[in-house]
Amino acid sequence: MNRNIEVGDVLSEVFSVYRDNAGVLLPVAFLLFVVVAVINGLVGTNWLMLALAFAVSIAASTLYQGMVVELVSDVQDGRRDSTAGDLLNSAAPFIAPLIGVGIFAGICIGFGLLLFLIPGLFLLTIWAVIAPVIVVERAGVFESLGRSRDLVRGHAWQVFGVILVTFLIVAIASFVFRAIGAAIADGPALRIVFGVIAYTATAPIGALVASILYFRLRAMKGEAAAADAPPPAAPAI
Repeated sequence: MNRNIEVGDVLSEVFSVYRDNAGVLLPVAFLLFVVVAVINGLVGTNWLMLALAFAVSIAASTLYQGMVVELVSDVQDGRRDSTAGDLLNSAAPFIAPLIGVGIFAGICIGFGLLLFLIPGLFLLTIWAVIAPVIVVERAGVFESLGRSRDLVRGHAWQVFGVILVTFLIVAIASFVFRAIGAAIADGPALRIVFGVIAYTATAPIGALVASILYFRLRAMKGEAAAADAPPPAAPAI
């Protein structure tokens, strides 16, 4: 298998895994992101609600990334028997650190993007694989940040390229779903329904990108890529 960080190659693997495992990925995404869609559909211009929606969205995205890691590892090892329950169970012991690191990273990245842009993009890149690190390597919140940075080091531009193209794909798909909902009705109900559809359909893309990047980065550094291999010690921040 090609383990280089090439945008087309990574996305090809992402959509191959997505296609073959949609029956597992989509129900779990729906369960996680229905709450996010409801909050975003009702948020309006209230700053408290905006902050809540942002926090819930980041936490759900990071948690979902953690759920997808073992599925990707199984697929790469030739096993394709994962169920929705397996995804939920695989991340259950790590719910607290996944949510914690998601909120912390989201706040830091958000401020970086709003204030100076470049620092936000930098953090987004070096923290691209924090969720897989927590689940596979049993790392803590701050250990996962340092470990992700260490894995990305030397490949930052390639990782950023994958993230950028992934963002564009997800943004375009989400816009289409939301535009359809807005065109059908002005009320919040249908907007929420199409928001749920948009989140459910696009969440697996970002989660699979994080997991596939993680395993490729480990392989490029000469580390075992299987989820059950003994992990190296996570470096301090």
